Amino acid sequence: MLRPMSLAQQWKHIRSELPADWGTVRIALRLADESEAVRAAALLGPLAPGRAGRELHLTSSRHGGRGPAPSAVSRALAKLDSERIRGDLALLGTADVPGTEEPSRRPNLAESWDAALAELPPDWSDVYGEIELTSSDHLDPAALALAPVNPARYGETPGFRFRGARRFGYGAAPEMVRRCFERLDEQGIPGRVRIVHALSDTKPVGTQGPVWYVGGKVV
Repeated sequence: MLRPMSLAQQWKHIRSELPADWGTVRIALRLADESEAVRAAALLGPLAPGRAGRELHLTSSRHGGRGPAPSAVSRALAKLDSERIRGDLALLGTADVPGTEEPSRRPNLAESWDAALAELPPDWSDVYGEIELTSSDHLDPAALALAPVNPARYGETPGFRFRGARRFGYGAAPEMVRRCFERLDEQGIPGRVRIVHALSDTKPVGTQGPVWYVGGKVV
């Protein structure tokens, strides 16, 4: 007797049947009972699924902008498989990419970080950066992915601020910051990156680095 396909396998099969020029795809995850739908929705939280009773709807975008990447959907469904959540995936529809050229898209977070650093002078040494998220629903998974850069909440905006250091001192190395942003990109968590403050060629004496005061507080 053939074993039923896992959710990750079903997603792989759906992708193999898509037209070559697909840009976005909508799928439905139909679960056996409503209690499993609640668990599945919680585990799929970073993908922002829609829910109607026992059915969850997901959108995936091959080129970014309208939904998580196919690889992020694969990892999320594999997590449901590991939790023994069973169901059936169904294709709801696709949107094709016109022509043969890749459509314009917003840079992902890792690319935005590269672009922000490229605007700094060559001798930059310290930065105070910010990532603004599009939804407060993403705060918890983003905090986990950004843990190596010691993210700090600020104001009412859904997002975090962090310190970076190119050579030494306080703050995460730019390579580590980029890797953390890659993790957010892999999870399909969108946002906006900017550098709030930057210093060049600092030479600490008797300290590990410069101190910024923002809103009367040391950061």
